[in-house]
Amino acid sequence: MPVPVINLARMREWERATWAAGQTEAEVIRRVGEKIAARALQLTRAGDAILILAGKGHNGDDARAMREHLRDRRVEVLDVIEPETALAGFLERSASIPSDANRLQARPALLIDGLFGIGLDRPLNDGWKKFITAVNQSNLPVLAVDVPSGLNADTGEVQGAAVEAAVTLTVGAPKIGLLAQNAWPFVGRLEVASDVGLVPCPRSDSADDLNWTLPEDFTGFPPRRPVAAHKGSFGRLMIVAGSFGFHGAAVLAARGAQHAQPGLIMLLTLEEVYHPIASQLQSVMVHLWQPDIKLFDAAGTILIGPGLAATTVPDDLKALTRRLWRDAELPMIVDASALDWLAPHNLAKERIRIITPHPGEAARLLNQTVQQVEADRVAALRELSRRFGNCWVALKGHQTLTGRSDGEIFVNSSGNPYLAQGGSGDVLGGFIAGLLVQPALQTDIGRTLRYAVWEHGRAADKLQAARKNWIVEELPDELGNA
Repeated sequence: MPVPVINLARMREWERATWAAGQTEAEVIRRVGEKIAARALQLTRAGDAILILAGKGHNGDDARAMREHLRDRRVEVLDVIEPETALAGFLERSASIPSDANRLQARPALLIDGLFGIGLDRPLNDGWKKFITAVNQSNLPVLAVDVPSGLNADTGEVQGAAVEAAVTLTVGAPKIGLLAQNAWPFVGRLEVASDVGLVPCPRSDSADDLNWTLPEDFTGFPPRRPVAAHKGSFGRLMIVAGSFGFHGAAVLAARGAQHAQPGLIMLLTLEEVYHPIASQLQSVMVHLWQPDIKLFDAAGTILIGPGLAATTVPDDLKALTRRLWRDAELPMIVDASALDWLAPHNLAKERIRIITPHPGEAARLLNQTVQQVEADRVAALRELSRRFGNCWVALKGHQTLTGRSDGEIFVNSSGNPYLAQGGSGDVLGGFIAGLLVQPALQTDIGRTLRYAVWEHGRAADKLQAARKNWIVEELPDELGNA
C-alpha cells in the first residue's frame, strides 16, 4: 500500500487511531528507537562515537530509545532541556578528545537530533538558536529523528534556526513540509521508518494524494518472464537520438534501454554521428535517420530526444515528432531537446505518452522560471500533463515526481546529488522506454514509470556507496540490480 505524504493534522489523527486500537506509545517509541539505531549503525563504523541530543518531548524519547541498540558504538546522551545550560556540554563533547575518561574519547562520528519533533509551531528563542547554530557549525553529520529540529513539519519554514541534517528519518510517513524546497537544505536525504507499530494510515477522501515510494512497492515487479518467451515477446523499441556534439546521449540512452532487456532496439540517428554511435553499440541496430514514417511501423514504443540538440537537426524530424505524439497508437516517450518540439493540445484518443523534463525544461514548457517550478513541483507536473494531452510526467530533480494531471502523484525516494551529471537523464529515458515497450509492463504505466525512476536513483545510490568518483557511463550497468 502506498505511503501517503501527510500534514500534521493527519499525523495526529493517525496517532489517535493507533492508541484507540490498543497500541501503546511506549511500544511505538521502542520500535522507532530500533529503526533510528539501525540507520545510525549504517552511517557509522564499529568503535565510532555517537552523541544523542535528546529534548524533553517524545522526539527526545525516540532518540533515547535507540541507545540500547547501538552495538559496538560508544554512545553518550546529552539531555538538552535548557539550551543555555547544555551548550557548554555540547561544545566540549563535539570537540576532539575530551579529557574526562568517562566521556567520549573522540569527536563524534554522528549526531542524533532528537531536540524537537513535529509539534514545534513557534519561533525558537535565542538560547535554542545559539544551540542549533553550534550544532550546524560543528560540521558533524546529523541524523534527524522525524524532522530536523527547528523546521515546521507542515510548511517547511525555519522557526528561527533549524538543524542541517545529512539524513532525516521521519516516522510513519513523510510530512508535507519536509518536501518543500526551502526545507531541502535542512532535511538532507529524506527516509521513512514506516513499520513502527502504527495502525494503517487513515486514507483521505482525495484521489489526488501525494505518495512516497518505498522499495516494497516493487515486490515481484517486474513480473517473471515466461519460460518459453522469445525476443518478440518483449517488444521492439525505436530510439531517435544523437546529433553533432551530442552523440554520447544516444549511446547512453541505448545502454539504459538495453538494461531493461527489451526484445529488440533500433536507433535512428543523423549521418554526421552515425559512426561514433554505431561503433559503441553491438546488439542495438543503428540506422540513418530518414523522414519516412513507415520506419516506425514495426516499432512497439518510440523514444525521441536524447542528444538532438544540434542546429543540424532537420525540421522534418521535429514535425514528425509532433505528428507521432498526436496520432501514433504506440507508446511514446519524449525527452530532452525534443520536448520543445511538442505543441500543447489534447490527444484525440487515450494514448500512452510520457515526458521527462528536468526543472529547466519544465520552466521553458510552462513559460515560467525554474524557481516557480521548484516552488510548487506538484502544480508544475499537473499543468505539464494537462497541456500535453494528460500525458504521464516524470518531473526530474530532487525527489523526482511521477504522475498526471489528476490522480495520485508519487515522490521518488532514491537517488543522490551525484546523479547531477550530464547524461544521467539520457540513461533514464532509455530505461523507461526499454521497460515500456514490453507488453507486460504496459498494464500499469504509473507503476512502470515510477519503478524506472526509483531503480535509476537506487543504482546511483549503490554506485555512491561503493566509490565516490563514479561516472554516468557506469550507471546503466547497475540498472536492474538494485
